[in-house]
Amino acid sequence: MSELNGIDLKNCLLNAIVDVFDTMLSMEVEAGESNPEEITDSRIVGTVGFAGKVMGCVSLHVGDAFAENITAAMLGMEPDEIESDEEIYDVIGELSNMLGGDLKSRLCDAGFDCQLSIPSTTSGSNFKIESKGWMEQERIGFTSGNDKGLAEIFIKTGD
Repeated sequence: MSELNGIDLKNCLLNAIVDVFDTMLSMEVEAGESNPEEITDSRIVGTVGFAGKVMGCVSLHVGDAFAENITAAMLGMEPDEIESDEEIYDVIGELSNMLGGDLKSRLCDAGFDCQLSIPSTTSGSNFKIESKGWMEQERIGFTSGNDKGLAEIFIKTGD
């Protein structure tokens, strides 16, 4: 039996998504079904790692159009005012960092002290991000209007 069984990772991840999107973007999100391949042919993934009493990562997958809408909402502009892909990558990385921070707080409150890595982003089409050998993993699809996203957490206790 896993040491993490007392933590409802799926609910923690969903609450983190809802809280971060509402607070930082003024966007409502709802849980839904989503696979990374269903988001779009081209997507951006922001990832943050955990280290300490728990190790793992949390990833946020969004299609290019959703990433543009998120960036515009975060920066208080219209999508056509975005000047470069770097702005989009920075915002998606920061949003994954915020999700990681929310989850870190919930894990620390449960006695699993950990640190976060700096966020990284991956973009393109037709790729998979896999994590193997993790004790616990959850995947939650979500929607905001017509946009689909996906959040994943892979985690295990440290030695």
